[in-house]
Amino acid sequence: MIKPIGDRVLIKINEAEEKTKGGIVLPDAAKERPHEGTVIAVGSGKRAKDGTIIPFTVKVGDNVIFGKYSGNDIELDGEKYKILAEDEILAIK
Repeated sequence: MIKPIGDRVLIKINEAEEKTKGGIVLPDAAKERPHEGTVIAVGSGKRAKDGTIIPFTVKVGDNVIFGKYSGNDIELDGEKYKILAEDEILAIK
């Protein structure tokens, strides 16, 4: 597994919905990419100007919402992940 460094967070992206609320099955091209995921790993924390480490607000296992264009997408063993800075996370769900 990958271990993020600094203030970075590794997030496993949640799968897109297969059906609409009305029961219509969506083809892959029509699925909107989700902006939600589960925190898999966190780095050591952000370093303040005085050198102290600022602890993370999120923790492993938290479900989070992040910006549409935030972070970097990676794929490991067929699973989709995103690495982003903690300040790019918008909310904990």
